[in-house]
Amino acid sequence: MQSPAPYPAARMRRLRRTRALREMVQENGLSAGDLIWPVFIRDGDGVEEPIASLPGVNRLSLDRLLPAAERALVLGIPAICLFPYTAQELRTEDCAEAWNPDNLTNRAIRMLKAELPELMVMTDIALDPYNANGHDGFVVDGQIVNDETVEALVKMGLAQADAGADILGPSDMMDGRIGALRSALEAAGHADVAILSYAAKFASGFYGPFRDAVGAGTRLVGDKATYQINPANREEALACVARDLSEGADMVMVKPGMPYLDICRAVKDRFARPTFAYQVSGEYAMLMAAAQNGWLDGDKVMLESLMSFKRAGCDGVLTYFAPRVAEALRK
Repeated sequence: MQSPAPYPAARMRRLRRTRALREMVQENGLSAGDLIWPVFIRDGDGVEEPIASLPGVNRLSLDRLLPAAERALVLGIPAICLFPYTAQELRTEDCAEAWNPDNLTNRAIRMLKAELPELMVMTDIALDPYNANGHDGFVVDGQIVNDETVEALVKMGLAQADAGADILGPSDMMDGRIGALRSALEAAGHADVAILSYAAKFASGFYGPFRDAVGAGTRLVGDKATYQINPANREEALACVARDLSEGADMVMVKPGMPYLDICRAVKDRFARPTFAYQVSGEYAMLMAAAQNGWLDGDKVMLESLMSFKRAGCDGVLTYFAPRVAEALRK
């Protein structure tokens, strides 16, 4: 990199003097088109159920989901990602509700694609919203089994593709699931369905509010360290990304986001493929709690946090802030 001329020939503050100058030389940008909005859904009518650990986020019944999705589209948000709060009686050890063509997620997909075909619908592929044990995979004798889980995830993904999903998001971290899902999609005539793989998903402490939101936290026995990545491991994360791309992932994700910006940068630099980050529930909850207590300027840190992802090389971000960000950018 070329070194600047010595002071006073180079005064770095010259280009900070006015807003117009600052914007003219800004290196990275953030737009509503960079955002995917994660939305929690549940059965019922007229339901907007607050989630205590996610201030400002609600579980929505499908009749309330539609106007929320319409608002997202008007704001320029190109995609939403659906996460179901499954009725307790449907959470079983065989997780059969996960691939039920008429489960909550699949009904939501069909509704959204019928009413708002231009809005992209992304889904989550993991068994935890349907599992009596709260895990992303089948539990056998206290162990999360891989290959049997992959077979179930493929059935789940095919049901979502049949319902009209645009993007499938395997978040389970089982080995081989991307290759199995891609092969099944091709065989079933869903060659155009994209896979955004949770390729580098870490065994993080930042997921707590999300587990509250989908009702899996109280059911979880043990932890997820046998299938999610050790937070200390950079090269393992990059190996997982390489594997998922080689198996047919179209896009890859790093999760969580802000504590793993170094991984985002490394993924983009090494693979030069569409790279996303998930600003997870714990990150959102921390910023919201600090803002509500008056300790931080909420809008400012929201935008600053999202710009950090773009600076780290991300093409887009899943964030619960999405509508609020889009409105702030309009101003």
